[in-house]
Amino acid sequence: MPFPGNPEFGFGAISEDGSSFIISGYEEQLPKELVEDIIRKQELEIKRRISVLRDGKDLPEIKDRMVILVDDGIAMGSTMLAAIYLCKHKGAKKIIVAVPVSGENIEKELAQLVDEVVILEQPDFFSAVAQAYENWHDLSDVEAVSVLRKWGNRMRNGK
Repeated sequence: MPFPGNPEFGFGAISEDGSSFIISGYEEQLPKELVEDIIRKQELEIKRRISVLRDGKDLPEIKDRMVILVDDGIAMGSTMLAAIYLCKHKGAKKIIVAVPVSGENIEKELAQLVDEVVILEQPDFFSAVAQAYENWHDLSDVEAVSVLRKWGNRMRNGK
């Protein structure tokens, strides 16, 4: 959930099943009505992404399965925590978090919630995921769909 006036700073996150995480202290800085409005907008964005990126299909069944949550890195941890809560609510048997970069503090918090945490790099002075990349940008829907289709075709063809 983007902080008003600073969309790159997330003060929380929500997943498609309603699992959410808000960083302690930030909800008090904003009027309750504004937080509710931000949540409603994020729920609409989740529905839009499901429609565009998954063709409206339901989340695959994860009950009693191992789930590996992968991200380009973890800054505040809100998105990853919301994803972990979703996996727990859906009955995942084992949850592994794997990211290339994060700050040092988040690893301990995640390790209390999941079965395994893999972080390749933890810079001494870490403030944003983008700092770890030479060329970093948000993927457009077109780019994301292209990657998903390529992966899906490989899986269907056994490659």
